[in-house]
Amino acid sequence: MGTVALFVFLAVVVIAAGLWFSSARVVRQVERGVVFRLGRAQERVRQPGLTMLVPFVDRMTKVNVQVITMPVPAQEGITRDNVTVRVDAVVYFRVIDQMRAAVVVQDYRFAILQVAQTSLRSILGKSELDDLLSNREKLNEGLEVMMDSPATGWGVEIDRVEIKDVALPESMKRSMSRQAEAERERRSRVITADGELQASAKLSEAARTMSANPAALQLRLLQTMVEVAAEKNSTLVLPFPVEMLRFFEAAASGKASLPSASEETHAEPAEQIEPEPGPLLTTNGHGSTPSPVVVDGS
Repeated sequence: MGTVALFVFLAVVVIAAGLWFSSARVVRQVERGVVFRLGRAQERVRQPGLTMLVPFVDRMTKVNVQVITMPVPAQEGITRDNVTVRVDAVVYFRVIDQMRAAVVVQDYRFAILQVAQTSLRSILGKSELDDLLSNREKLNEGLEVMMDSPATGWGVEIDRVEIKDVALPESMKRSMSRQAEAERERRSRVITADGELQASAKLSEAARTMSANPAALQLRLLQTMVEVAAEKNSTLVLPFPVEMLRFFEAAASGKASLPSASEETHAEPAEQIEPEPGPLLTTNGHGSTPSPVVVDGS
């Protein structure tokens, strides 16, 4: 009799232990538990830690409350200025109402993904290409507003939405490259023209200063000669008045101008001196004695 009672007691203990282990559940820190008792959701959400369920009656669904990062596949669309582009994005969201996420929507992750794709296509049709390339902050805010409206009813909060990449057609890339090159060329020409304008203003000012003081022009001439001779040139070029060359040419050909008859009656005839062609000196650039060069007047 005692042996039978012992076996019965052990059986009860084993059954009780099995029921306890089957009803015990552990909820992690990053999760919350929604309990369905006979198919009806319980209002109390199970917090992290050890929780007990009614065996064969309760079913618990765990909902992650961490921030979820979900990439949105690339969507192809036409912008408002009729440019075909492919745009992908990424969505950051988290569950704030575990009851709604478990009861209202079947799969809140898949639902958020579909809303993100449709919202991205919609925002593409309302935007221009320049906005996609340079004004993404405004588009990100628009995407967040469009997705937040349906997500709130599912117990999901949209943290942020970011457009990752904008893929352009090759023809559009070439057009933009030509446009950028033309813009750089225009800026280069404007800068060059501006520099020439400033240089001409300075040259005009220098010319006015030199015209007021003729000695300044001679000093500038001497400075230019020094700069040219500083490069160890074998020949030094000196400026020579054209009128003096013409005088020498006329004197060499014997066609010097004679005084007129009126000048002979009123003035004494001046003694005409036949100028002899003088030697022209050239320097050899090595400090040697200049060699005379006789100009042949024939």
